[in-house]
Amino acid sequence: MKIKNLIAVCIAATLLTGTASASDLSDGSKEHPLRVLMVPADTGSNDITQDYAPVFNGITKNYGIHFDIKAGSSYAAVVEGMCNNQVDIAWFGASTYGEANTKCGVDLLAVDVKKGNSSYYSGIFVRKGAGIKSLKDLIGKSMAFGSTSSTSSFNFPVAMMIAAGVNPPKDLKRIIIAGSHSASLAALSAGKVDAAAASYNSFGKAVKKGAIDPSKFEALTKSQPIPNPPLAMNKGLSADLKKKLRTAFNNIHTLIDPSKIRGYGGKKVDRYDANFDEQKIFDALAKLGAVTKAVKEDMITKAGQR
Repeated sequence: MKIKNLIAVCIAATLLTGTASASDLSDGSKEHPLRVLMVPADTGSNDITQDYAPVFNGITKNYGIHFDIKAGSSYAAVVEGMCNNQVDIAWFGASTYGEANTKCGVDLLAVDVKKGNSSYYSGIFVRKGAGIKSLKDLIGKSMAFGSTSSTSSFNFPVAMMIAAGVNPPKDLKRIIIAGSHSASLAALSAGKVDAAAASYNSFGKAVKKGAIDPSKFEALTKSQPIPNPPLAMNKGLSADLKKKLRTAFNNIHTLIDPSKIRGYGGKKVDRYDANFDEQKIFDALAKLGAVTKAVKEDMITKAGQR
């Protein structure tokens, strides 16, 4: 099943009307598998199970914990699913992890690690030779962003612009809220905008797929390191199950083919770290204080103008 169809079907099945109680949480048994929901991402394949099945199947085989993996239709839907106790494990971005933690409280499960690094970067990308050399040069230009809940395709780029003295809803000539990293970059590649916000990982994937020509486009700016999108657990899960899950994710790279370990977005990683310091996530989110609800609303309003 193509991922866009999977998303449409699975979210309808996952996020039902009403709010479930903590007693409705799964226990990880074969009859009641843990419900895993992921925020939308630019995955490495059309079928999300191709990316993550080896890891979760490996945990099932070695630890007896069963899973039902689905992709959420939106960032907000994944937060709502967790807070309505209809999701047991969620793969958030840093910003949505913060949102969920504020709204209902979540427990950190793990972040992925590659070459000893547990961080990634947000960027703003422009066409080479367009005369855009600094963030100030974006004034009067058009720009595409991903979802307003996305850490690296919206929140960090907006925060970097504000820190540089650029007021996005006021100073940008036109705004497109494209909904995803790949759609934001596609708008830039198609000449619809002068700049696009996305993660460095997504830019690399776009280049690999031929959607972006690296000879024509470049990074204007790069963010500080951002903790990799975290896996989170519903606070209602039992302490024993949480401990077992952390042990499983800490060790699964030693129990299956290491080349099958996948991180957020389907990228190849070395392992998971279930002992990651949660405070690092909150420290990164503190940089986003300037991206207020009012700023987001003004940008959405500007995006609606044609």
